[in-house]
Amino acid sequence: MSNSYKSRNGKKYKENKKKGDGKHHNQRWAVLSLSSIPLVMTLGNSMLIPVLPVMEKKINISPFQTSMIITVYSIVAILLIPIAGYLSDHIGRKKVIIPSLFIAGIGGLISGWASWKMADPYWIILIGRALQGVGAAGAFPIVMPLIGDMFKSEEEVSSSLGVIETSNTLGKVLSPILGAFLASFFWHLPFWAIPAFCIISILLTLFLVQNPKKRTEPIPFKKFFQKVKKIFIQDGRWLYTVFIVGVILMFVLFGILFYLSDILEKQYNIKDVKKGLFLTIPLGALCLASYITGKMIKENKVLMKWITFVGIVLLVISTASLSFSDNLWFMISMFTIGGIGIGVGLPCLDAFITEGIEMEERGTISSIYSSMRFIGVAAGPPIMAILQKHLQSSLFYILAGISAIGLLVILFGIKPEKKSV
Repeated sequence: MSNSYKSRNGKKYKENKKKGDGKHHNQRWAVLSLSSIPLVMTLGNSMLIPVLPVMEKKINISPFQTSMIITVYSIVAILLIPIAGYLSDHIGRKKVIIPSLFIAGIGGLISGWASWKMADPYWIILIGRALQGVGAAGAFPIVMPLIGDMFKSEEEVSSSLGVIETSNTLGKVLSPILGAFLASFFWHLPFWAIPAFCIISILLTLFLVQNPKKRTEPIPFKKFFQKVKKIFIQDGRWLYTVFIVGVILMFVLFGILFYLSDILEKQYNIKDVKKGLFLTIPLGALCLASYITGKMIKENKVLMKWITFVGIVLLVISTASLSFSDNLWFMISMFTIGGIGIGVGLPCLDAFITEGIEMEERGTISSIYSSMRFIGVAAGPPIMAILQKHLQSSLFYILAGISAIGLLVILFGIKPEKKSV
């Protein structure tokens, strides 16, 4: 081999490495920018949970009506997420994400204005929250398929989704403290914070995230629908499994958060930022578990299945144990173990979807999955309010039983060993 060939080859390698390093650097910034979206969307919803008992008193509404402030946001998102996913597959992810963030910000302004200026603001708050739900439908759910589009390696996809899911759970960690802190000045201040967060996310996405080049032209709706139908025929078992488990994990999480926020204030007289700090303990464990799991799983689907299984086992045991004692620190400890269980499961479910579906249908399928998760978010608080009123003694056994259904579904519904996922 001649010296001149070595020199040319070495120079070419250095140039390619430099380009690759630059591309990876840009991709890292893009992933971090996209991670602001689930953070903002989670803050926009979960930040209100510690403030709900205050709202109940300030605008004179029942616990069930209070829970609807969380639920209406999720119901609207459930209905619109599949449409947003379809649009993102056809017109581009950013063209859906940025207007959606703008709409979410407007919803926050409406709820904030009504809370500040109106004597009876409840219904206008719900309208503002519904608009936030419209924005949420086209924001966070579209991030997952965009991450899948950005990387060719399943390992990079899993790792990046771990960052996204960690950002989502970090939002849940920060929400109780931030919501309680803002409400300590004015109870409606958390509503006003939402548009400010949305503007930051819009700017980051606009300037630091590029739409990956589309591989093919958009296909007609009828043909597209047939392809999606074919996916559910071929891969229905594991897809329905992921959907069901996603619903269960979010239902239990938001049900417990609603319960804990209510109990801390009414039974233990723990309020404001102190209550937020108590809520962050289980949520912090959830966040850390999501981050570590996202780094671990890479593209190992067998590992994803068994990590999710073990996570749900932890959730079942910790939830059932809550029936034995109402000691504050025992409750926080059990919620923390349950939070770890949920935290290890969520990145695995995300990775199953993004790595198991082709790019052209990824936005639609992952948006249906996100829609399923929102069903859990929507159902958790109002059902928990009903159970607290009528079935207090059986409350945690019911939650443990629902979690156990997820355990059986994941055990028999996903079989990566036989290449069914």
